[in-house]
Amino acid sequence: MRHLLMALAMVAFVAGPALAGQCPALIQQINDKTGNRMDTGKWQARTLAAEADALHKAGKHAESEAKADAAARAAGITLQKK
Repeated sequence: MRHLLMALAMVAFVAGPALAGQCPALIQQINDKTGNRMDTGKWQARTLAAEADALHKAGKHAESEAKADAAARAAGITLQKK
């Protein structure tokens, strides 16, 4: 049992930074794909992307990714995820 817990801890330790790297890429995609648009979807998406960035910087990566997904829906775009 002890070995299993150690193995799970190691997986979480290694997987955490890998998942954290996706947030900035999603935010960048939102900003790139809404760049020249002049509609309310763009402004909603940009606002949500800024909130996603703040969550990412706070270490809340799952919430950041969810916020980025909401931003993509607001702009009507599809994000490419890892």
